[in-house]
Amino acid sequence: MADSIDFADLTRVGRGTAMGTLMRCYWLPAALSSEVSTDGPPLRLMLLGEQLIAFRDSAGRVGVMDHRCPHRCASLFLGRNEEGGLRCVYHGWKFDVEGRCVDMPSVPAHQEFKSKVQARAYKATERAGLIWVYMGDHNAIPELPALEATLLPENNAKINILQRECNWLQGLEGDIDTSHLGFLHAGSVRPEELGEEHPMYHAVVNRAPEYKVESTDWGTMYGAYRREKQGDMSWRIAHFLFPFWTMTPNSDISRRVVANAWVPMDDTHTMMIKIRGGAGEGDNFAYMPMKNGKPMPGALRQQYLPNSTDWFGRWRPINNPRNDWGVDREAQRNNVLYSGISSIAGQDQAITESMGPVTDHASEHLGPGDQMIVRTRRVLLEAARNLRDAAAAPPGALDPHVYWRARSGSFSAPEGQDWIAAYDEKMKVALRWPHPDRRAAE
Repeated sequence: MADSIDFADLTRVGRGTAMGTLMRCYWLPAALSSEVSTDGPPLRLMLLGEQLIAFRDSAGRVGVMDHRCPHRCASLFLGRNEEGGLRCVYHGWKFDVEGRCVDMPSVPAHQEFKSKVQARAYKATERAGLIWVYMGDHNAIPELPALEATLLPENNAKINILQRECNWLQGLEGDIDTSHLGFLHAGSVRPEELGEEHPMYHAVVNRAPEYKVESTDWGTMYGAYRREKQGDMSWRIAHFLFPFWTMTPNSDISRRVVANAWVPMDDTHTMMIKIRGGAGEGDNFAYMPMKNGKPMPGALRQQYLPNSTDWFGRWRPINNPRNDWGVDREAQRNNVLYSGISSIAGQDQAITESMGPVTDHASEHLGPGDQMIVRTRRVLLEAARNLRDAAAAPPGALDPHVYWRARSGSFSAPEGQDWIAAYDEKMKVALRWPHPDRRAAE
């Protein structure tokens, strides 16, 4: 796993690469539905290294296509969104949401050939307040993934988007690395400052958990475990789900749901889309108060730069590599903030971006706490190569209902009980959300 060829296969996502081909087997969340309006301006999208535009036509349908007009390759970002299609301002050629040329006003009527012109367009749909794009074979379009977080009622789900200046795998692996929690996010917190019901309590009492890791139908899962005072076992269960989803274990497994997408914009930029909701108040360990009633250190919300219209102009944080991610050395030195960085998201951002645009994985020295990362890399690489070499469909691509069986979170179980059995028990009594096909899910 250490040779550079392996990691090139894992990190590169352009058309024709092993991982890029795998990614194109799935629906990809690409933007908020609210980012495009009926007959409004097109939106630039960078997705899997392709420069695309999204627009909403007069009937409210969303189109996603190559930004280049098939005529002379002028950018359709400059186009007029009008009367059911997007019109190139260069010569007036007009395209509908399927990429079909529907008007050629600059060509004499007896010479027009619009039926023979097709812009590269991708299938697009909407769910959970998001625009989803399918960039694979139009003859084999799968269903949307049955991720529980994407099936929440609209008044329940919350969505946050944040761009990272690094490879998608770095961002994803930060989410499935659990032992950093007691250091990066809570290194300045003492156990006596937290009640035992706080989701961070066990991670602060014991900052060196042990692990169980398992391959699943949807990808991989881990259980980080710590012994409790009364002899039970504290478990934090989390998942990787093909092709780039994670579920983090920062709340009670019975009541909250979360799904994070690490969508590759290109090889060195990633869009993190976080969806969460469910029952109960508080959606993150960072915002549950400590015993003194104050939030945990580092609980400030992420601050954003204004969006611009360039390819990487959306959802950029104020704190970034150009200002050292806003690190406060005085707060770090005085242990007010272990990292010196004021938001949980910003702490993760700084770490993964500090590794460089694409990490030199050959320089790593992995330990016992990295079992989930090692297993996930192997599962991803195997799936990408099986697709490339044997045309074998990757996990979840043909059966998106497998995702319904995954949920992350924390719980206690008797010491000695099998962790998968304990997880299954908790899932049976968890408050679930409506599934589009309940029979397929069960």
